[in-house]
Amino acid sequence: MTDKTMTPEEVVSRLSCGMTLGIGGWGSRRKPMALVRAVLRSGLTDLTVVSCGGPDVGLLAAAGRIRRLVTAFVTLDSIPLEPHFRAAREHRALALTEIDEAMFLWGLHAAANRLPFLPVRAGLGSDVMRVNPALRTVTSPYEDGETFVAMPALRLDAALVHMNRADRLGNGQYLGPDPYFDDLFCEAADAAYVSCERLVDSAELTKDAPVQSLLLNRTSVTGVVESPNGAHFTSCAPDYGRDEPFQRLYAGTAWSGFAGRFLAGADEAAYQDAVLAWRGERT
Repeated sequence: MTDKTMTPEEVVSRLSCGMTLGIGGWGSRRKPMALVRAVLRSGLTDLTVVSCGGPDVGLLAAAGRIRRLVTAFVTLDSIPLEPHFRAAREHRALALTEIDEAMFLWGLHAAANRLPFLPVRAGLGSDVMRVNPALRTVTSPYEDGETFVAMPALRLDAALVHMNRADRLGNGQYLGPDPYFDDLFCEAADAAYVSCERLVDSAELTKDAPVQSLLLNRTSVTGVVESPNGAHFTSCAPDYGRDEPFQRLYAGTAWSGFAGRFLAGADEAAYQDAVLAWRGERT
């Protein structure tokens, strides 16, 4: 079986401008931030990003890399509205497709099953239909005759997700309280790249954890990156919580100042060193 280990730079080399990129995690929780930072160091632009948005969206929006965003929300959790995303929207720097969370879920399900759409009740009677005039409804062919929203498949060219642990074959494990939609992101994508806190042998994945924690199957994963602290500054329970002081710094700092201080280095190690220096743990 194939060893799928890669570096962040190797992952980004397989991406291209103009693609549709799905980013896993939820708000400011278990985001594949090391891979997002690798995208920022590249020349990738004109992206359609599909995400339950957090600082991944804020960073990419502030850097001008997003052409269109497909989302149900963009939040830092403890800070309700992601400020750099808000600034990008206020300046009309990107287009927005905003849908209900259930519609988002079923759009990924449709893509994962290679269906053009799936019927869903969510969105009916709301402004979702008004702000998304391209959405269509379908009528049940059975006796009930019920009307549903025909949620289009959220097909992805590539997906980025972060796990607690993974093996070199691409099997991925979460150990926190919620899988989010990470498995669906991988299944909905033509190529899926997984960063993880720690690479382990396959047998170790189920040694001290239930089989149900094996969220990602190697058949839906293209590449694996070992990246300790790779979700920073979002949480990656139980390995670490959200770095709230750093998140407040991010939210309260102009984009140019934040990028110049923390994102100007050549690689992920430079970012981690900059964070340690900010904490006073390294000069």
